[in-house]
Amino acid sequence: MDRSAFIVQAVLVERRSVRKVAKEHGISKTWLYQLLARYQNEGEAALIRRSRRPHHTPTKVGPELENEIVELRKQLSDFGTDSGADTIHTHLVRRHGRAPCSVSTVWRVLSRRGFIVPEPHKRPKSATCRFEAALPNETWQMDMTHFCLGGGEGAEILNVIDDYSRLCVASKAFYVTTAADVVTTFYEAAAQYGFPASVLSDNGCIFVASARGDRGALATELATLGIVFKHSRVNHPQTCGKVSRDSTRPTRSSWRSRSQRPSRHCKSASTPSPPTTTTSVHTAPRAAGHRAPPTRLE
Repeated sequence: MDRSAFIVQAVLVERRSVRKVAKEHGISKTWLYQLLARYQNEGEAALIRRSRRPHHTPTKVGPELENEIVELRKQLSDFGTDSGADTIHTHLVRRHGRAPCSVSTVWRVLSRRGFIVPEPHKRPKSATCRFEAALPNETWQMDMTHFCLGGGEGAEILNVIDDYSRLCVASKAFYVTTAADVVTTFYEAAAQYGFPASVLSDNGCIFVASARGDRGALATELATLGIVFKHSRVNHPQTCGKVSRDSTRPTRSSWRSRSQRPSRHCKSASTPSPPTTTTSVHTAPRAAGHRAPPTRLE
């Protein structure tokens, strides 16, 4: 038995309440009353499923205009010129003195009449572009991650990894990370592992200050040292995804939530990074040489 017939029978034959029947079947009382009235007027034919398509469509393109669009398509194609929807729309405007329809309507007409074969949108090749440094200290990646500590306090973790070995050369926790903290962390890591040839960072304000019309503290320091500085674009965090996908990050984060908290008296607090399984940078050549870190001027 069809659902509509079952509902009508429950109300008219079993004498059940319209409110209860509508609630049990998850329908509105208004629709049920309309169905009952239609059944009393039309009988069993009222219970047949009906299309929800509107009876008339005032904005629908007529057959004359459709044939004109198809004719223009054939003429332009035979003539060897562009026969796309934009070109056909331009010719229609010239003929009628106004736009009888939109460009999208022309495209739908051509597609419906079989002149356009839809193709799925293909992902650009740049979306699958992979990169990896060829040597240790060739590129460092740095990014900041928000983290909730075990006590419910919020913290920000600044991670710096070597792109080649994935060694975490620096990982420090701050309540609020500033541009000065980024520069200080970079110099501390460089004092232990040597300076990298290039640095890749996120486009956050602590790394890049172009949104404020400034160069930024990190970019200024790297330019002074002759280190190439690169950063990701807006809404493209996957550029620095190696920091986020680092296999040691979950261990590092849970380790920090148990044992490390940013000091309330100091601006930041850091402890040695937990052991990793990546190749040590100590035994690898340094791309930027064995330069000593320059003295910071306060």
